[in-house]
Parts: sequence; structure tokens; C-alpha cells
Amino acid sequence: MNEPTLVILAAGMGSRFGGLKQITPIDGQGHMIIDFSLYDAYRAGFRKVAFIIKHEIEEEFKEKIGKRMERFFDVTYVYQQLDVLPEGFTVPEGRVKPWGTGHAVACLTGKVDGPFAVINSDDFYGKSAYASIYDFLVQDLPANCYAMVAFPLKNTVSENGSVSRGVCEIEDGLLRSVTERTKIFKRGADAAYTEDGETFVPLSGDTPVSMNFWGFRKGILDRLNRDFPAFLTENLPINPEKCEFALPTVVDAQIGSGDATVRVLHTKDSWFGVTYPEDLPDVKAAIAKLKAEGVYPEKLWG
Repeated sequence: MNEPTLVILAAGMGSRFGGLKQITPIDGQGHMIIDFSLYDAYRAGFRKVAFIIKHEIEEEFKEKIGKRMERFFDVTYVYQQLDVLPEGFTVPEGRVKPWGTGHAVACLTGKVDGPFAVINSDDFYGKSAYASIYDFLVQDLPANCYAMVAFPLKNTVSENGSVSRGVCEIEDGLLRSVTERTKIFKRGADAAYTEDGETFVPLSGDTPVSMNFWGFRKGILDRLNRDFPAFLTENLPINPEKCEFALPTVVDAQIGSGDATVRVLHTKDSWFGVTYPEDLPDVKAAIAKLKAEGVYPEKLWG
């Protein structure tokens, strides 16, 4: 079997954060969250990485991250651009927002030659998550057998504003549905989401959620490329500037139609992320604690 590839979604500019949060240092050594992700992935066995970026950040991204990682990984760059669209479609006037995670992963077509994991560039998932997904990907399984690492919602919300999460229903170790909720707010040990800004639906803090940590075979690419034109046809007339082709929505449709199964992998590690500038101190403190406990060395790559 071909070696698994770690795919890192890094094309977003972090509008809520107010800058390129992919390259924001989170410790005194200048490490970024993505450094810890790559370090954990390397320890798990990954030796291939594909960075999904856009040309606007290419030079800075390669200088800050890509060139350093070429010592340790076989590095591929994949570009998620607004004008990478199916035949017959054009970029709507005024559109600057990327087309979403589904479109980003579809851009891997022809770039990966085996199973792959997908992560966000600005999320800290913990080393056991990478070990679990790598062990899954090296198994000889059907092309439509995927995996997802689930986290309890209470470990993924921000004190500083709303977050977007894939709310999961799990049965017998398999994902039964995943519903993207784009405005989830912390409520003590629990949370609540809203669709209209007025009515809030409570969610238990123990609710399993997707943080876009997936394990796929190449079959997902065929499905994404098949569904994207239909998505554009339906959504461009309604919301031309902001509609997003979300990866969890495509996976959920495959589960519903019986075209795929998704194993749910659980991790004992905590998730950390930077959605807002005010999140940074908590992330820095968490990393410092992990270093003090010996989980990570002071300098990751020697």
C-alpha cells in the first residue's frame, strides 16, 4: 500500500483572528501550532505531507514552514484558488472567500496516490490522534471506509466568541451523521448553537464533534468532484459571496446513502485552537504545560 499523506488545510487567512494565524508563534522558540502537528505526525509514522495553500501566501508560507519541513517530509504544495471551478462556472463578482473544505480537498485530485489524513493548520490535536489515524490508514480496507477523530465539544469551544463544529451522532463506533453548526457558543461546561442569532439550542459539553481530522482513501475525491457542480448550481444563486462546500456535509451525505462508512476514533489528548486573538494566551499556557510534562522537547526538531 502507498504510504499515507498528511494533508494540511492552510489556505484560509483567518479573518476572525485578524491575520495569518497559521504562522503565529505559540512558544518562546517560535514554534507555530502547525509545527506541533507535523512533529506529532512524524512521530506517528507520516513521511509525506501536502500543504493546501493559495498563491497569495505561497512565498511567506514556504519561507516560514515549507522549507523547514522538506528535511523531514516529502512535501507537496496544492493550491486552492477561487477560479479552480468546474467547467461552466465562474467566480461571482465580489467573491473573496474560499469555496470551503470540500473544495480544498478536491484540489488534491492527481496530487495524492494513496490514503491520506486531513487536518486544519491552526488546530492542535495531540499526538495520540495522529497515531490513531495513521494506524487506520495503513490498514487494508475498502476505498469507502473512512475515519474521523472525535473530540468532546467542551474541549473545543472558545471563551471569546462562537465557533463552527461538526456535531456528530455515533452508533456502534461508526459515525451516523455529522451536522455543521457554524455558531456554537460556550455555556459553562456545555454549549448552545444558533442559526438565526435569536433562538439557541442547548448542546451537552460531552457531545462528540468533528474538528476536521479525517482519514480517507482516494475514493472521496471522486465524490467531491461529482458533488461540487451540483452544490454550485444550488447555492450560487442564493449566496454567491459566502456559500461554502463543506467536507463534513459531503461525508454525511455518503453515510446517509450507504456509500461510505466512517469509523470514529477517540483521543485522550486535549484540542487547542486559535480562533480569536484572545485565545492565544490559553494556547501558549497549554503548550508550556505539555513541555513541562515532557510531552514535547523545548525545540521540536532538534
